Amino acid sequence: MRLWSIHPKYLDSKGLVALWREALLAKKVLQGRTRKYRNHPQTERFKELDKPLPFINSYLLYVWKEADERGYNFDKRRIGKTTPKKMKVSKGQLEYEFRHLKRKLKTRAPGKYRGLLKVKKIEAHPVFVVKKGPVESWEKQGYP
Repeated sequence: MRLWSIHPKYLDSKGLVALWREALLAKKVLQGRTRKYRNHPQTERFKELDKPLPFINSYLLYVWKEADERGYNFDKRRIGKTTPKKMKVSKGQLEYEFRHLKRKLKTRAPGKYRGLLKVKKIEAHPVFVVKKGPVESWEKQGYP
């Protein structure tokens, strides 16, 4: 499971579809509706919030918006009540994820990869506000 902190516009089609599925799974985890992935590190930042469901719903809404702009047919009815509030994410986390994504796309989607090489300032997923700092403590770093 990967709940990207970077903007969903950077993802290729496979990545965007996977993100939608994985965010829906994370929502089930936060609702206590699955035994699987209950302790997955990617859900930790949501679990730390007083009311995590509006935040995961907001996260899903922006994934849905990106998919809709691309002409995909994700089911918006699966998104519940959202919040206008933002979560924090570190600049180090964004940079880590962006490197990770480029590594994945280099072979899977070379055209998308080449486009990412031109990015000068990494945009966060719209549910996040960026703060200074290193890679987040919940991240399982497997890539440099």
